Amino acid sequence: MTYCVAMRLDAGLLFASDSRTNAGVDHIATFRKMSVFEVPGERLITLLSAGNLATTQSVVNLLRQRLAHLGAPEGEHLLNRPSMYDVAELVGRTVKETVARDANAQSLGQGVDFGGNFLVGGQIRGEEPRLFHVYAQGNFIEAGQDTPYFQIGESKYGKPIIDRVVRYNTSLKEAAKCTLISFDSTIRSNLSVGLPIDMLLYRTDSFAKVEPHRIGADDPYFNKLSRGWGEGLRRAFAKLPDEDWFR
Repeated sequence: MTYCVAMRLDAGLLFASDSRTNAGVDHIATFRKMSVFEVPGERLITLLSAGNLATTQSVVNLLRQRLAHLGAPEGEHLLNRPSMYDVAELVGRTVKETVARDANAQSLGQGVDFGGNFLVGGQIRGEEPRLFHVYAQGNFIEAGQDTPYFQIGESKYGKPIIDRVVRYNTSLKEAAKCTLISFDSTIRSNLSVGLPIDMLLYRTDSFAKVEPHRIGADDPYFNKLSRGWGEGLRRAFAKLPDEDWFR
């Protein structure tokens, strides 16, 4: 399992993903779930993935191959699609193709979930930043001002804090802090999510070359947030009134 968050805010885009995969409690490995495709000054496209690792890696590898025009109809690839909608459509089509191929090739392995979900976001010059959730079936939905973020993977533990804090006009700095707290809550409650975390922040219309920031177990800021959040919750809880009927 994994946990990924992406946000489309007025100030820009945020992407964050953990890096843990597991096939049982005795087989845990680390794989990067974030893929970045960019042409500085012209476009930034970021993919976050969750689900069957073989499927998601195949999808990303196919998308990278097609940057070199290998086997793509009419030379379609991520760096020549005219809009982020077309990018999401290409990712969805590649997901659908990969799932169908692997499921047919391993039809005897019934019960295996070949699905994979992607968060696809970025900005292409000439349009606003956009963010999509691409499902295993190849279809997708787009984030908007009323729903400015998506989660995939083990999302339930980190969702409450984001729901309470993040709005479309939230700053990238505040959104990043909230996102890291949501990861800390998830990591504490689920062994299938773990450090390191990859995070990327992109300011609207910057089109600058980006570099994801990796947050490990020894990161002083993450550890300070984790301690402060835990201590703050305990203080807030201690100040809540007791119910009169309970004695």
